[in-house]
Order: sequence, then structure tokens, then C-alpha cells
Amino acid sequence: MDAAEAATIAFRVHRVLEPLHSLSYFAPETEEYLVAAGLRPGRMCYFAGRSAAFGAVGPGVVAATFYNFNPEIVARHIPRAWTLATPERILAARFEATDVTLRRLLGDELIASAELAEAAELAREATAGCVPEGRPLYAAHADLEWPAEPHLVLWHAITLLREFRGDGHIAALVGSGLSGLAALITHTATGKGFLAATAKLSRGWSDEQWDAEVDNLRAQGILGEELQFTEKGAAQRAGIEDLTNQAAMAPWRHIGAEKAERLHELGRQLSRAAVTSGAFPGGVFASPRA
Repeated sequence: MDAAEAATIAFRVHRVLEPLHSLSYFAPETEEYLVAAGLRPGRMCYFAGRSAAFGAVGPGVVAATFYNFNPEIVARHIPRAWTLATPERILAARFEATDVTLRRLLGDELIASAELAEAAELAREATAGCVPEGRPLYAAHADLEWPAEPHLVLWHAITLLREFRGDGHIAALVGSGLSGLAALITHTATGKGFLAATAKLSRGWSDEQWDAEVDNLRAQGILGEELQFTEKGAAQRAGIEDLTNQAAMAPWRHIGAEKAERLHELGRQLSRAAVTSGAFPGGVFASPRA
């Protein structure tokens, strides 16, 4: 498998597997179980749920590895979350919520199917090709014990694969010179992610902070007056996506093109089933990273 083929496979498989992980951020069960564990509703559940694999870290680690959230918003919830529930309890609650969520969305027949078990086996095999160097969110989750049931094995494997890819994406953003806020703004400019109003609200940026960074991106020649990409900006964003795909090749080279294609096929079927069952508001999902 050459680099171009591996990069293409990395992108294609990510696109069909991502909904099976991201659905946990939209499921009411996630907040229900994390609140029952002791957390406060809202952003605290997201920040603590996703970062608990690090242990009781400070807000700087969470803001750095999540990248496009306003650090001021993170600091309102971390480290307070760890005084309300231990990271170990939060991790357990996250898996409990995911178990219930996947059973609701996929149904008993699909949960017990040979296809799901095969997808879990392939995804877990792919994670063996990941390496921890320079991948903090991946490495933290890779240190967790594997669950036993196939649908949770699949979810955990996808979590590892997407955090591995996400860590590489952040490296590409840093290399391009884009801050977390700048990355978020340019992500909205692609027309493939959040609308600006949703991005500002969900990531905790004020209008003043947003507008100041937009002005900065215009001054750099990355965005035009109508918030569209300039030629320079479009080339920069394309380069970031190319580097992201290249940095995500290792697991797919590890299992090879045939197994990767089979996982793509199975993942597409499972994701479609979850989306059809109402996994995302309005049938739309967006990755937490930009």
C-alpha cells in the first residue's frame, strides 16, 4: 500500500466510523450517567468524560488537547469535575452510557450480529498499528483496559483510532500556525462543519474574540471580506487535511487494504443504522475537533 492509497483509506474509513463514536456526545444517556456519577450537566460532562483517561489533570492539558475550545470555558469545569467524581468513576459511567446508547440505537439483533463482532475485531486489530509518540489523547485512552462485549470493543477501538487521527490533526494545525480559534473559524469557512454561530456557542468564544481572530485571518490573507477562503487560505486548509490523512495512515497500513475496505463496509452499515435511529439532532453530526 503506497502513501497515497493509505492516506485515502485513512480518510474514507474515518468518515464512516466517526459517527459511531460521536453519537456518544449527543446521546442523552451520556449526560444522564455522568451526572449520576457526580458531574454537573452540560459542558462539564463533555470535558471530564473525554479527558478522564488522563487522570485528574488541570485545565491547561484539556484545553491544549481539545484545541479549539476557549480555555476560559474549560477552566470553569476542570479541575472542579475531579472533586465531584473520580476519573475512574467517570470512565466507568462513560462506558455504561455507551453500552445503553448503542443498544438503543442499533437494537438487540444488530448488537448480537456476526457483522458487528467482525467490525469490532477489525477495528481492534487496526489499533495495533497506532503508536503513542506525540499522540496524547490516543495514548491516554490506549492505556485503558479493553471492554469485553463486542459493541463496546468496537466503540473503544474507534475512540482510539479517532483520537490517534485527531492528535495528528492538531499537529498539522500547529505546524500551519493556526491557533485553536483560527482553526475553528477556518473550519466553518469550508462549509462542511459548524455554522459560525454554532461554533462560537459550543466552543465558548465571544463575538469579540471571534471577530478579532477573523480580522487577523483577513490580515494574513487567509480569509476574504465575505469570510471565504482566499487562494492562500484554501491551499493552507487543503494542506492541513492532507497532512492529517498522512499522519493517520499507520493503522490502515497495519491491517492492509482488504481488511480496511471490509471495515469501511461494515462501519458504513452500522453508522447508517445509528443515524437512522436518531443518533444525531437533525441527522447531522460534527467532529469535536476542527
